[in-house]
Amino acid sequence: MSTTEETHPHSHTADSHDLIRVHGARENNLADVGIELPKRRLTVFTGVSGSGKSSLVFDTIAAESQRLINETYSAFLQGFMPTLARPEVEVLDGLTTAIIVDQERMGSDPRSTVGTATDVNAMLRVLFSRLGQPHIGSPKAFSFNVASISGAGAVTFERGGKTVKERRDFSITGGMCPHCEGRGSVTDFDLSQIYDADKSLNEGALTVPGYSMDGWYGRIFRGCGFFDPDKPVRDFTAKELDALLYQEPTKIRVDDVNLTYEGLIPKIRKSMLSKDVEAMQPHIRAFVERVVTFTTCPECEGTRLSEAARSSRIAGVSIADACAMQLSDLAEWVRDLDEPSVAPLLATLRHTLDSFVEIGLGYLALDRPSGTLSGGEAQRVKMIRQLGSSLTDVTYVFDEPTTGLHPHDIGRMNDLLLRLRDKGNTVLVVEHEPEAIEIADHVVDLGPGAGTSGGSVCFEGTVAGLRASGTVTGRHLDDRIGLKDTVREPTGALKIRGAAANNLRGVDVDVPLGVLCVVTGVAGSGKSSLVHGSLPTGEGVVSIDQGAIRGSRRSNPATYTGLLDPIRKAFAKSNGVKPALFSANSEGACPNCNGAGVVYTDLAMMAGVATTCEECEGNRFQASVLEHRLGGRDISEVLAMPVAEAQEFFGSGEARTPAAHRILARLADVGLGYLTLGQPLTTLSGGERQRLKLATHMAVDGGVYVLDEPTTGLHLADVEQLLGLFDRLVDSGKSVIVVEHHQAVMAHADRIIDLGPGAGHEGGRLVFEGTPAELAAARSTLTGRHLASYLGC
Repeated sequence: MSTTEETHPHSHTADSHDLIRVHGARENNLADVGIELPKRRLTVFTGVSGSGKSSLVFDTIAAESQRLINETYSAFLQGFMPTLARPEVEVLDGLTTAIIVDQERMGSDPRSTVGTATDVNAMLRVLFSRLGQPHIGSPKAFSFNVASISGAGAVTFERGGKTVKERRDFSITGGMCPHCEGRGSVTDFDLSQIYDADKSLNEGALTVPGYSMDGWYGRIFRGCGFFDPDKPVRDFTAKELDALLYQEPTKIRVDDVNLTYEGLIPKIRKSMLSKDVEAMQPHIRAFVERVVTFTTCPECEGTRLSEAARSSRIAGVSIADACAMQLSDLAEWVRDLDEPSVAPLLATLRHTLDSFVEIGLGYLALDRPSGTLSGGEAQRVKMIRQLGSSLTDVTYVFDEPTTGLHPHDIGRMNDLLLRLRDKGNTVLVVEHEPEAIEIADHVVDLGPGAGTSGGSVCFEGTVAGLRASGTVTGRHLDDRIGLKDTVREPTGALKIRGAAANNLRGVDVDVPLGVLCVVTGVAGSGKSSLVHGSLPTGEGVVSIDQGAIRGSRRSNPATYTGLLDPIRKAFAKSNGVKPALFSANSEGACPNCNGAGVVYTDLAMMAGVATTCEECEGNRFQASVLEHRLGGRDISEVLAMPVAEAQEFFGSGEARTPAAHRILARLADVGLGYLTLGQPLTTLSGGERQRLKLATHMAVDGGVYVLDEPTTGLHLADVEQLLGLFDRLVDSGKSVIVVEHHQAVMAHADRIIDLGPGAGHEGGRLVFEGTPAELAAARSTLTGRHLASYLGC
C-alpha cells in the first residue's frame, strides 16, 4: 500500500463521486436549475403544485438515468423499448440506476388483479401445482388467464432430405372458467335498449352508438339477406331475430365486396365490453351502463377459475380461497405451511405477503381488480418489489408516497423510506406532507410560484434551514389550521341504511347536507365503499373521483374544459368565418406540422427528434388564420395567455364572452390563474391535473359535490385556497362531502364521519360522527388522536 493510501484511507478517486450534479436544467418550466444532491441520503423536493418538482426529479434526473441504461442494450433490443429523448440539461453526472415508483394508476384491464400485477399469483400457482391434491397439472392449470384447449392433426416437416407427415396431439390444461372466460362476471343484455321493436332497421331501429344505416353497417344489414330491413323488428321470426342478435361471424358478399356479418351481441362484446368502462367516451359509457347488467358468474361464483382448479386444495384451502383471503390472513396461512420440498418458494411468498402487511396493505385481497386501487394504493403495491431487494447504490424516486395515507400510516411509510436509504441507496422524494418532509437529510424547495413563476431553486439545505428560509414552503411548514369558531348546522341529510359494500358492516349513517362533511379513517376502512358505493346517486349529485385526466400533447386546458368552443365562436362571429378555422386540430391547422407546432422525426431505436415547425413557428395555425383578430389578439396569442389575463380579456370590451369568462372564473377559483390556456396536458403536474378536473366538474349544476381526496398533489398553501373554495360552495347553498386524510381539511370541516377502527375486516364500522372539536376532544379513534395532536390539544 502506498504512503498516501495509508495516511488517507478514504482518498481513493472512486470515493469522490458522492454527488448527483445537475446544471442548466430547462425541462418544462425549469429556469436553468443547478443543484448538487448527496448520494446515499434521503432528499425531499418541495414547492407549490406546478413549481417544477416533477420536471426536475422525474423528467430530468430519472429520465436521463433510464435513457442511459437503455443505451447499454443492443440496437435490436432498443427497437422494442420506448425511445427516450435526452432531457433539456447541460450537465448531469453522478447518476446511478433509477427505480421509479410513481402514482400512475395500475392498468384497469378487467383480467388484472392485485395478484397478477404482483408476483404473488405466480408463486401461488406453482405452490398449488406442487402440493395441491388432487394434482391437476402445471401452474397453468391454476391460471384464470389460460384456457383449456386440445387438438390433433398432421404436421409436415423435413427429415433426412425427405418430407415426412406425422399425426400429433396436443392439450393445454388451463384454469380459466369456460363460462365467464376468466372475468368472474357475465353480462346480460336489455334488448329493449339495443333496438326499437316498433321500427324497421331502415327506419333507425338500432340504438347502439355508431351503428348507423348510413354507412358500412347499413350496407351489411341490407345486403346480408338474413332478414328484411324494411320489416319492423317486432315482426322478425325467431330465426331472423337470432341472426340479428347472435349470428357468429359469417362471410357475405355485398355489391361485389367481400364483407363479414356478425350479430349485434358478439359485436358489442368485442367492441365495447372488452374495454375499461372508465376509458370509454361518455356517450358509449352511458349506453353500456344502460344496456348491460354485470352479474357474478354462476359457474365459478366470481372466482374466475375452472372447477378443476377450485377442486385442488392444500390443507383444505383452494387457490380461489387463498386469493379471496385478506392478505394479512393469507400471510398467516402460508406461515403455517411446512413443506421442505418447496421451502425456497414458501420463504419468498412469506416475505412478499409480510411486505404487503408492513406497507399498510394487509387489508387487500389478491382477487381485487387492480383498476379499483387508488393512486396511493397502486404506488405502495409497486413498492413491494423494492422492499426485499438486495440492490444497493440505487436511486429510488418516489412521487408523493404518502398519498392516500392516514396520518397513522405515514410514520410506517417514513420508516420504509429510511430503510431503503440505510441500505446505501439514494432516495429522492417529491412530497407535500410536513410529516414526510421532517425526515429528510436534504431538502430542495422549488418555486417561488407555479408555472412560469416557478422553476427556480428557492432553498437547498436542512429541514431546520427550510423553516427559517422564508420561502412559501418554509412559512407554511408549521402551519396548523385551527378549528372554526362556529360550525354550520346541517339543513338535511342523505340517509344510508345497512351499507354492506365490500368490507362495510351494515353501516347506518345520516350524511349531513348544507355543510362541509369530511369522511375519514385509515386506508382500507371503507370510506370509498361508503361514499361511492352507498350514497344515493342521481340528479344534483356531482362525483369527482381520483381517476387520471386522459389527454395527448394536443390536449390543453382550453380543450379539456370546453373553453375553446366559446372562444372559437367569438372569433368566428367577429370575423365572419367558420369556427373550425380556429382549431389547431381542424381546418385552421398548419399543413406542415398538422397543428402540432413541431415536426417529429422518428429515428427507430434512437430518440425521435422534435423540431419547431418552420412554417407556423410553433403556433400551430395557418398564417391566414392569424390575420383574424378579436380584441386586437389572434387565436395563438389568446392560447398563450395565462388564465388570469384571459379572464380579464374575455370579461369586458370587444372580446367580452360570458361563456368563456365563466369557465375561466372556475379555473381561477381552484388556483390555476397562472396556467396558460394552450399548455399541453402532458406537461401539467399531478396537483394541477387534479384541480383542472375539479374546475371542469364544477360546471355541472349540482346540489351535492362528492370529492375523493382533492388535496392529492397540493402544497400546504394550495390547500388553504381549496378550503376557501369549499366554503364558497357551501355558503352558496351547496353540500360538499369529502373523502380525505389531510388534517387541515378535517379541522376545517363542519361534520366528520370516521370509519374504522382498522382496515379490511377490522374496519367497515362507524366509529364517530360529529364535529371536529368533539372528535379531537374524545380521542376515541386513531383519527381523533392524530387530529388532537395536530391541533395541539
